[in-house]
Amino acid sequence: MYDFDNNDVATSIYYGLFALQHRGQESCGIAVSDTEGPKGKVSSMKGMGLVNEVYTPESFEKLKGNIGVGHVRYSTAGASTIENAQPLVLNYVKGTLGLAHNGNLINAPELRKELALTGAIFQTTIDSEVIAYHIARERVNSASAEEAVMKALRKVKGSYSLVVMSPRKLIGARDPFGFRPLCIGKRDNAYILASESCALDTIGAEFIRDVEPGEVVTISPEYGIQSYKDMCQEKHARCIFEYIYFARPDSVFDGMGIYESRLIAGRCLAKDSPVDADMVVGVPESGNAAAQGYSLESGIPYGTAFVKNSYVGRTFIKPKQSSREQSVRVKLNVVKEAVAGKRIIMIDDSIVRGTTSGLIVNMLKEAGAKEVHVRISAPPFLWPCYFGTDIPAREQLIAYNRSIEDIRDLIGADSLGYLRIERLKEMVSGLPICEGCFTGTYPLAPPTEDIRGEYER
Repeated sequence: MYDFDNNDVATSIYYGLFALQHRGQESCGIAVSDTEGPKGKVSSMKGMGLVNEVYTPESFEKLKGNIGVGHVRYSTAGASTIENAQPLVLNYVKGTLGLAHNGNLINAPELRKELALTGAIFQTTIDSEVIAYHIARERVNSASAEEAVMKALRKVKGSYSLVVMSPRKLIGARDPFGFRPLCIGKRDNAYILASESCALDTIGAEFIRDVEPGEVVTISPEYGIQSYKDMCQEKHARCIFEYIYFARPDSVFDGMGIYESRLIAGRCLAKDSPVDADMVVGVPESGNAAAQGYSLESGIPYGTAFVKNSYVGRTFIKPKQSSREQSVRVKLNVVKEAVAGKRIIMIDDSIVRGTTSGLIVNMLKEAGAKEVHVRISAPPFLWPCYFGTDIPAREQLIAYNRSIEDIRDLIGADSLGYLRIERLKEMVSGLPICEGCFTGTYPLAPPTEDIRGEYER
């Protein structure tokens, strides 16, 4: 966020991150600077855990400045440690950079090696630091910070939505495929860049537009929003998992509402995998809208079977399997009187490893459900993701080398149906998408060496 009237931005960034907490719960950070103050002085504070655990009212006494960047993290490459928390703050020849990155670079190991051979010393194990170094290097021979950002981004391959705070400018960039979302908002005389539009709503800002795939934008008081489209290309590949699971239902990406997208998925499931039952229920939160869609299309009543403890994070994003299983029961409880004696259609957004789904089906049966028919608003996961979603190696995926009947048996459901791959385009009204985790066909060739941090475990 950059406030041209010189108001402090840290508390607004805090509330914006609060709205984006679903995107990561491992660590968070805020870095701010005063554009009128000494050039290159950045105050930053990072910590492990949730936004409301890391920051107290006293924190904001130290975070004074009218330009800043914030980040919430869940790790897909690089270990879960405080060193790897973002934003990264670099002091270099032209001042200071604050950088926050969402995505995964598939050529990070080569770029890291290249930098290390010329004497670079790394403080973290994350690919975002590679981008930061390259921007700093390019800045020495560039007329402006945004020119350095563009030169650096030409070297990287993979997915990135990026915000960079330079001493007098805020820069945003989205990779040419548009894997990850990024949008621009405005409140009074302040401009905001955010991963999702729901963060703008939370701080009372208006949505201006999405940053286009391949676009770099620079925000400054002198010129407002400047746009550079040298890296834009015709081929796009938005991550379909943003629409299925990641994003909050009240967000809109590239003109497509997430809630509407999930309703469509539910309607498609009802057409393709109908079943006679008494009630349709969603597994909160990301299964709810799809369940409503299934109910609308099938005419079977929509009901609430689960009470969710709002103070528990997302199980998919939990780093270890053991903590994932334990947190399912802490997170969800079944309303026994709602399901007892009934045939239930349970809608969930995905089955990754299968343990969570098996536990939830079992909880419904223990509560007296007569039948549990599972419908999934995504196709089966068969391939890992290299672009920033923590879909693991194939051997850990329940759908790998198993038939739908095998999976149904493993999770204990009475029937199981997945969304058909050809329906994915309908979910996003024809926007070009990446569906590599379902088909194994990626928009970019996968990396030849492991970028997912597997070697660190």
